Amino acid sequence: MGCGADNAHGLHLEVYRSGESVFADVTFDERHIGAPGLAHGGAVAAACDDVLGFTLWIAATPAVTRSLTVEYLRPVPLHQPHRITARITAHEGRALHVSATGTGEGGIVRFTAKAVFVVVGTEHFAAHGDVSGFADLVEELSRRRGLHGGPA
Repeated sequence: MGCGADNAHGLHLEVYRSGESVFADVTFDERHIGAPGLAHGGAVAAACDDVLGFTLWIAATPAVTRSLTVEYLRPVPLHQPHRITARITAHEGRALHVSATGTGEGGIVRFTAKAVFVVVGTEHFAAHGDVSGFADLVEELSRRRGLHGGPA
């Protein structure tokens, strides 16, 4: 839905890392319409959840979303680029607290988001989904943990 290219109606996000933050540019269109000319709040929330989830590369651990809160500060127009920038704000036990800002043209902050991700092992995905495509991810995260000591 967020970053994959296979879903014709997805957001097709490309997420990049800059230091301790990640960011993606998104332009909502008619596939994501809510009110006339504006993005649906669910599409905005999906984009936030996806970008917030990419902070897990910084944390070097798999995790799942426990909670997501989006503050819609201003309408989000279709056909205008918005940059979503996210970072980890705290790591407490298995809980990763992350936040994001959605900035539109002219530097206008149109939405913010906060989420809590819960660190899980790969067995979580094996029990609840298909992990066949995660072999490279698991190997990379294991390598990073070995180099950096992993999360607390």
